[in-house]
Amino acid sequence: MTQNNKTRFPEREISRIIGIDPGLASSGWGIIEVDKQRIRYIAHGCIETKAEKAHSERLLQIYEDICAILEKYNPTAGAMEMLYFVRNITSALPVAEARGVIIVALAQRGISVREFTPKNIKQAVVGAGAAEKSQVQEMVRLILGLDSIPKPDHASDALGVALCSAHTILP
Repeated sequence: MTQNNKTRFPEREISRIIGIDPGLASSGWGIIEVDKQRIRYIAHGCIETKAEKAHSERLLQIYEDICAILEKYNPTAGAMEMLYFVRNITSALPVAEARGVIIVALAQRGISVREFTPKNIKQAVVGAGAAEKSQVQEMVRLILGLDSIPKPDHASDALGVALCSAHTILP
């Protein structure tokens, strides 16, 4: 993981981080605020597109919805899980395209994006790079003081990405 000084936050300011778990069918998002050593939950949700829509319309919907979220919550930083290939590169292409439109929306607002591997995220949130998904979700709930695990799963994952970013900038 590389450190980019452009994404360091001045200690005197409150930083608002949007974490994103991108996908064509479902893109999770979660927003937290970081003020020195305090992390506070703001919101989370999921952008869902219908498979029967044209591919270009689905990408446009993701772009427009993420723009509306950015407008509403005004994050100062972005964080996203790195794209990784498990078995089939063809299934990764729609995710890469969704990532692209999200990155463009963030860049248009001057919001830099930090990327983290799944192992980085698990390590930052749970303390173990080999943690199970359920462990990450429960720690997201505990760290943010939520009554229940955020749903859907993509939104919980996005909050985990935002927490990973926050943990790498806190003193």
